[in-house]
Amino acid sequence: MDSIPTSRTPLMWRFMLVLARIIVLPLCRLHVSGDIPAALRTGPLILAANHVSPFDPVVMTAACHKARIAPRILATGGIFDAPVAGAAMRAAGHIRVDRNTTHVADALPTAAQALRDGALVLVYPEGRIGLDPWMWPERGKTGVARMAALSGAPVLPVAQWGAHAVLPYETPKNIGRSILRALRHRPVVHVRFGTPVDLTGVTGTAGAQAMQATRRIMDGIHDTLAPLRPDEPELPHTIDTTRTHDTSRVRPRRAAAEHVTRQ
Repeated sequence: MDSIPTSRTPLMWRFMLVLARIIVLPLCRLHVSGDIPAALRTGPLILAANHVSPFDPVVMTAACHKARIAPRILATGGIFDAPVAGAAMRAAGHIRVDRNTTHVADALPTAAQALRDGALVLVYPEGRIGLDPWMWPERGKTGVARMAALSGAPVLPVAQWGAHAVLPYETPKNIGRSILRALRHRPVVHVRFGTPVDLTGVTGTAGAQAMQATRRIMDGIHDTLAPLRPDEPELPHTIDTTRTHDTSRVRPRRAAAEHVTRQ
């Protein structure tokens, strides 16, 4: 497998990639599956992942190190404002997103330019930890689709599952208890790289095209996730009782049999 292109990867980001593997090792058993086509490994490429737990960014960083890629991450502005974490994120070359502010759109041209320059960019299109009662991907924001349209970069869906058994939604509340439980049980956490989403043939206005493309991207994440939870298509085995439920962004879900057929 190709190595991480160290000449283009900031030293801080290389350090964080290794650190994530070290952090994850005692807390869970990380299984990474699927593959990134060789032609896409050097970019441009958008990695679009679902979001189930506060532990997801650490899991995804460890999975990226295992997959030998070093994408730039679109992350919430609050992290960049933290004294130590913010400095590390800036040094690593990640991209700030100020959600729920008038500056939220500022990240789009920055990410699109990074893609045009040949970068890999990782983004969570749901824009938050999902609150679907069944923990399937919610309706996504249109930013990923617009980023793809601006840059011409393909979109690869990524599914992650099980991180909620390490750190629940309420983190950092009761984080000590959660970490001790994870150290004791080391739950299995999966990350699966899917196949590129077909974004050809979308029609209508720019807004309509972005919405159609977003639905296809979320379908791709959904179909990549389904094989990771074949025996829990309705409710997950591990119930995160700290999560609130919000059905306002729930997507129509395919039947379990259709998941198998599409795979």
